[in-house]
Amino acid sequence: MEAPRVRKVKFVEEFQAFVLRGNVLDLAVGIIIGAAFGAVIGSLVNDVIMPPIGLALGGADFQQSYLLLKPGAGAAPPYASLDEAKAAGAVTLRYGLFINTLLTFVIVALAVFLLVRVVGKMKRKEAAALPTEAPCPLCLMAVPLGAKRCGHCASDIAGRV
Repeated sequence: MEAPRVRKVKFVEEFQAFVLRGNVLDLAVGIIIGAAFGAVIGSLVNDVIMPPIGLALGGADFQQSYLLLKPGAGAAPPYASLDEAKAAGAVTLRYGLFINTLLTFVIVALAVFLLVRVVGKMKRKEAAALPTEAPCPLCLMAVPLGAKRCGHCASDIAGRV
C-alpha cells in the first residue's frame, strides 16, 4: 500500500517559488556583496585615506572633529574628544564624521559607476556581435535576416531558420 502524499501548504509553496526565483537570489547576493563592499570602502576611507589628509592638515583626526554648539550639563568644556563631549551631554556638530561618510559615498558611487560603465560596454559589444545577415541557401550570398526573397538570385527564403 502506498503512503499518502503530504501536501505542502499553498503559502509555503508560493513562498518557496518566490525565494527560488533567480531575481530574488541575485538581489540577495547583491545586497550581501554590497554590504561587504561598503565595509571595505569604509575602512579604506577611515584607515588609509583620511589619516594622511589629517596629517597634512596638522594632525587633525577627522573622526574626532566637531563643533561645540552647546556645552553639556555633565562637564564643562573644553572636551578632549568627541566621546567625552557626548558623555557630558554636549550638543555637537560632527562635521568630521560627515566628511568621512561623504568621502565613502563618493568612492562607492565612483566604483559603481565604473562597474556599470564596464558592463555597458560589454553589452554593447555583445549586441554588435549579433548577425544582421545570413547566407542565401541557394546562392550563398549575404541576405538581411528579415528578407523574404534573396536579392541576388530571387529565391524564396521566407521559411529559412
